[in-house]
Amino acid sequence: MPHNLSYIHPNAQIGNNVTIEPFAYIAGDVIIGDGTWIGSNAVIFDGARIGKNCKIFPCASISAVPQDLKYKGEPTLTVIGDNTTIRECVTLNRGTTANNQTVIGSNCLIMAYVHVAHDCTIGNNCIIVNSVQLAGHITIDDWAMIGGTSAIHQFVHIGAHAFVTGGALVRKDVPPFIKAAREPLSYCGINSVGLRRRGYSNDQINEIADIYRTFYMQGMNTNQALHKVEVEFKPSSERDEILNFIGNSTRGILKGPDMKTSIEED
Repeated sequence: MPHNLSYIHPNAQIGNNVTIEPFAYIAGDVIIGDGTWIGSNAVIFDGARIGKNCKIFPCASISAVPQDLKYKGEPTLTVIGDNTTIRECVTLNRGTTANNQTVIGSNCLIMAYVHVAHDCTIGNNCIIVNSVQLAGHITIDDWAMIGGTSAIHQFVHIGAHAFVTGGALVRKDVPPFIKAAREPLSYCGINSVGLRRRGYSNDQINEIADIYRTFYMQGMNTNQALHKVEVEFKPSSERDEILNFIGNSTRGILKGPDMKTSIEED
């Protein structure tokens, strides 16, 4: 139930069994799903669409206007899926006319002090660790994990099941299923631990590793590697996801490893 020391605009749509703690602020153009908890001093601005059974911790700022000079006050959204946790002091800015919305998927954990700028899209089951800073128009696919204090350049795309180490400066696209580390950020093997936790077989993981050896270990450019993988590897969901991601990358993918250092492959 809403606490009598919270402020809830009469036009806000609040679901069943929603808890709103003292001093939280809920604006009018807001929808909050059943079972969600809103902590003290959280601020939910116009355009927020929050799913069921979410947790919004104290001092989070949800759906504030974007920090973008092209934004002129038009109505846009911040959409948060079900069962997602937003920790203390997270700032989520709503979209601009570019995409009209910023989206956080279901079952995500967005840790303290993360900033998600306008028009970002974060998939389901993602973990964004403390103090990660996302510029505008970033896409992060399902099951990705971004290590703490990383900074991600605008328009970057991070693939599904990717693991980005803490403190990373992400300037290029990060393909699916890999680990990315070092400075400058580079390929450091397959996220095999994460894939095994999610039910991928050894054969699937080995195929993914073989595909990335073609891209990163055989001295070919991207177009040559794309052609070789398409010809030499049988179609599979993993192969096709990698080919589609790299083939459609507009910023280019991150660099390969320094061959003088070892590559971790679990």
